[in-house]
Amino acid sequence: MQLQVDLFYIRSMNYKATKDFALSLDVEDELSKYRQQFHIPLQKNGKEYIYFCGNSLGLQPKKTKEFVDQEIKDWANLGVEGHLYAKNPWLPYHEFLSQSYANLLGAKTTEVVAMNTLTVNLHLMIVSFYRPTPERYKIVIEEDAFPSDIYAVESQIKHHGIDIEKALIKLRPRKGESIVRTEDIIDVFENEGDSISLVMLGGVNYYTGQVFDFKNITAVAHNKGIKVGFDLAHAVGNINLELHKWDVDFAVWCSYKYLNSGPGSVGGIFVHEKYHNSDLPRFCGWWGHNKSDRFDMPDSFNPIKTAEGWQLSNPPILSLAAIRSSLAIFDEVGMEKLVFKSK
Repeated sequence: MQLQVDLFYIRSMNYKATKDFALSLDVEDELSKYRQQFHIPLQKNGKEYIYFCGNSLGLQPKKTKEFVDQEIKDWANLGVEGHLYAKNPWLPYHEFLSQSYANLLGAKTTEVVAMNTLTVNLHLMIVSFYRPTPERYKIVIEEDAFPSDIYAVESQIKHHGIDIEKALIKLRPRKGESIVRTEDIIDVFENEGDSISLVMLGGVNYYTGQVFDFKNITAVAHNKGIKVGFDLAHAVGNINLELHKWDVDFAVWCSYKYLNSGPGSVGGIFVHEKYHNSDLPRFCGWWGHNKSDRFDMPDSFNPIKTAEGWQLSNPPILSLAAIRSSLAIFDEVGMEKLVFKSK
């Protein structure tokens, strides 16, 4: 890694905005071989596109077909018994992704689970972490957050019968600037913190590319009694994350952008372990019920004492298989090298 760093600084001093210079960097890049592990769309002239849409839909890993075909094969040959006897049994299949996600998010395996899609998960988390009172009822979000996030928090505020104009605080950059300064966010906490219930930010703002200061924002908010959640749609697989260490309360993400899992694929949640044994209210479903007696079909819900306790339904295995194919590449490369290359 030190050799890479040295080469980086040498190249920075001799930077040239030319194609030849870029190609010379490719030759020295130890990750360049991974390009061959993805299907790259072709132009009409047969040449590969230069693909800049990973922030919308990541390219398909060539391994994906192999991973999905295995489950198609087991479904054909085993039917329902694939839940127990498939090569990768379907009953615990979501658990096969937990370590990889923990690595990407800086979390414990018990704090993450693949489930649902992003905005569904955001609603489920807000149900648990937005508990408005007459005194503390406001939500903080970026003015230019992804529209779905704004729709979600506004609808949750309305669900509680609260006036959106009074309850929603939208963070704006200073005049003439394009990003929101951390000190301005902290000023909002200091000035209005006693009335704020939840901070809901994008880890990376989709519009400006700003990476928020997770650690400081979370620490100051907690000092004011505010819960903190992040939408990691443009952060997971893109930047270094240490959610457990930063004491973030919850996070949600999708997997079809930088995680290359296919259109509309399954997302995931992070719930800090300090809430796993809490009495936080939640919307319940049978897949979140205690595994030891789930199939006894008990009348009373007994949640799993991990992030899995927020699951509702058994997950779509074909989608999880596609995610696994991509996460296997992340496991092999690691975020340290990816972030270094991005810089």
